[in-house]
Amino acid sequence: MNIEKLARLDLNLLVCLKILTEELNVTRAAHRLCLSQSAVSKNLAKLRDQFDDPLFVRQAHGLKPTPKALFLKPKLDALIHQLELLTQPEQFQPDSSDYKFQIAAVESVYPLILPHFLPEIFKRAPGVTISTHSWSDQTFKLLQKGEIDLGITGKDIDINDAKLTMLPPSDISEQEIYRDNQMCLLRADHPALSRPWTLEQFLSQRHVQVRCDGNDRWLLDYRLADIGKERDIAITVPDFNSAASLCSYTDFVFTAPSHFVKLASKQLNLAVLPLPLEFPPMAYTLFWHRDRENDPALAWLRQIIREKTTALR
Repeated sequence: MNIEKLARLDLNLLVCLKILTEELNVTRAAHRLCLSQSAVSKNLAKLRDQFDDPLFVRQAHGLKPTPKALFLKPKLDALIHQLELLTQPEQFQPDSSDYKFQIAAVESVYPLILPHFLPEIFKRAPGVTISTHSWSDQTFKLLQKGEIDLGITGKDIDINDAKLTMLPPSDISEQEIYRDNQMCLLRADHPALSRPWTLEQFLSQRHVQVRCDGNDRWLLDYRLADIGKERDIAITVPDFNSAASLCSYTDFVFTAPSHFVKLASKQLNLAVLPLPLEFPPMAYTLFWHRDRENDPALAWLRQIIREKTTALR
């Protein structure tokens, strides 16, 4: 650690840089920082000297960040978030807190899980804010670095299945909050609806796949491989809603958690069929870093989530 170099860093300048990367406008940045425009401009000049880079280029409608500024932005976000944690009181007071929670969630959590606890959070803590992020193959790393507070996604229940699909790092704690089974989504006039829905019929169709955690294969594909079978994947997409939409104008079949399937079928007028294969349920699971087990704000949030999702279990 180069203490002398760190000692020369001006925290106020770093905060200014973070706000500039968000606003891309000196006037708006000055307003948020409660500074004059000239003061922000002077800070920007110091930052350019500090990082030996222009950081922003003026254009017609504001500032355009340089590659260096884009490189620094996620690092600044993480740094400022950690500094904010240092200023949090040891006791969390929800009715007066302005804590900003960072939550990563798989897409199906929004209609299925969030409605059970989100209203209660804002009822008890009206001043907090929540920033949500898509679940990705980087989420566990972000939890480990403290850039994400909590994560919610589906996880295979059996440890041997989880080893094939998604096994959390050893320093990540978890809590199951809901179990769900898989069902199939098809367009309302799909030809398969007029025939017996067997495994052979299922496998004769072309399928939509959602890429989860950077993986194109689900547990379903591993289970089919165990019996010498495989699905014909026509297209792989990044999210559940896109997959459901594809089923509305193609003969593709999408296999997904039953509550999402039922919701999408109502919204898009699609048909629902069971998965014609004995298959274990998956568990929607809450994840957090073990080192933050006793963090007052996160302990409060986890408690609410556990309370309000009890009925789902």
